[in-house]
Amino acid sequence: MRILIIEDEKSLADIIKKGLEEERYAVDVAYNGEEGLFMAENEPSDLIILDIMLPVIDGMTILKKIRKAGIKTPVLMLTAKDTIMDKVSGLDSGADDYLTKPFAFEELLARMRALLRRNSEVKASIITIGDLIIDIATHEVKREEKNILLSAREYALLEYMAINRNKVLSRTALTEHLYDQDFDLDSNVIDVFINRIRNKIDRGYDTKLIHTVRGTGYILKV
Repeated sequence: MRILIIEDEKSLADIIKKGLEEERYAVDVAYNGEEGLFMAENEPSDLIILDIMLPVIDGMTILKKIRKAGIKTPVLMLTAKDTIMDKVSGLDSGADDYLTKPFAFEELLARMRALLRRNSEVKASIITIGDLIIDIATHEVKREEKNILLSAREYALLEYMAINRNKVLSRTALTEHLYDQDFDLDSNVIDVFINRIRNKIDRGYDTKLIHTVRGTGYILKV
């Protein structure tokens, strides 16, 4: 999944970015409001972590602008403010959740997972597709109770396909949600990863779960 962080405290933004990348997220970072608004409006994201106190354009203004533009990406407000009215104002402006600094990284992850589930058909931390089981909290994958070991990128790709199960996903969409804005979208890396995952979860089973939609992309379904 691809996350946009808009945070002017560079050290905090970089710490969050590193932590999320270790959790297999693709992460883009903007250090001021103007850059953040541009990225929110032009770069695809699954979730935005947005600070309120930003230079150039404040977070509340960014939030109102993207909602007015029809952008429905979940927004987690991140701020040092902790009064009830500040939270009410943020939520009324279109924020989906609110986290006050300082915070535990595990809480940030839990709130992110909840927001990402809210916008998908998956409402629990366990995804079951046929006899394939994916635990998005622990990143464990099993098929017929057999543990399947995946690399970080392989897991990220499989999880995204599982969250969007029964939907045809183009190679471009898969790439955009797995890599940050600097990645070469013309690369065939998705095809390579799909083949690796197939060898691990489909090989040896009569029922195949990953299907190629010729000329379009891939779909995960029973």
